[in-house]
Amino acid sequence: MSPSVPAVAYPRNRLRRNRTDEWCRRLVAETTLTTADLVWPVFLVEGTGQRQPVASMPGVERMSIDLMVDAAAAAADLGIPALALFPLVPSERHTDDAAEAYNPDNLMCRAIRAIRAAVPGIGLVGDVALDPYTSHGHDGLYRDGRIVNDETVAVLVRQALTMADAGVDVVAPSDMMDGRVGAVRDALEAAGHDTVKICAYAAKYASAFYGPFRDAVNTGGFLKGDKRTYQMNPANGREAEREVALDISEGADMVIVKPGLPYLDIIHRVKERFGVPVFAYHVSGEYAMLKAAAERGWLDNDRTLIETLVGFKRAGADAVLTYAAPEAARLLAR
Repeated sequence: MSPSVPAVAYPRNRLRRNRTDEWCRRLVAETTLTTADLVWPVFLVEGTGQRQPVASMPGVERMSIDLMVDAAAAAADLGIPALALFPLVPSERHTDDAAEAYNPDNLMCRAIRAIRAAVPGIGLVGDVALDPYTSHGHDGLYRDGRIVNDETVAVLVRQALTMADAGVDVVAPSDMMDGRVGAVRDALEAAGHDTVKICAYAAKYASAFYGPFRDAVNTGGFLKGDKRTYQMNPANGREAEREVALDISEGADMVIVKPGLPYLDIIHRVKERFGVPVFAYHVSGEYAMLKAAAERGWLDNDRTLIETLVGFKRAGADAVLTYAAPEAARLLAR
């Protein structure tokens, strides 16, 4: 609860006094944004020397592992603590059972091993979900017209263990199946991966802001129907608190609220109630809107980007996943 403010009338109380000079504005700032607050989501693609622009996300590229290693080193030099990895899986490897998700030589695992060897100081977050691997574009297994929960969880556990074996630091279940955090935590402990962290997408909404991401990983064209039977209803806030409470009780070390900007109230509520590390995901649609407006001269890109990231921090986020992480890091370094 905020302390009560004594009633001091103007002109004895001039709030503008502390805004007069840059040094003073910095000194009394309530919220601080640094590069230590940034996680960079990146897109992987097969091949060598491959750099593929994502049309709906200006400035974002899919990169082959060799180039991603260089990008990871550059990110570490900028002070970015971690990368979140997402694969573009070749179409022929999308199957009903998502078996490629737990193939130890899949694109994700090869990237984890390569980056870990070349840039040992950077954190690696592996996405645990089946949508990049399924023939229907869903985050779970599809049976008789519905997404089955418990069978999906069994596959997610295999996927998480495979990435842990490859050397990932954090597994991030983004699927929104019930019980998956506890199942993954138990499996990691049993396999000796007791230091592998779980960053749960605890409050992931069925949002219209994910479109450019689905372009980047080529899942939109596979998707049958929508994801409203497992991702959350945007109308619900208290339900998000229940989801977070369950994930924490099952062993999550950190939680993500996704998307970010339309759900600042959820970020604030989760941080205030639970006090655990809370990450905001500045999702692809939010990023694309900013870039599109900046390209048209309607917004100042640099100032709007930093203001957005500060807004996440002010709401209560401990860190922000943003495709603009290297850009933001360079701006902060100024």
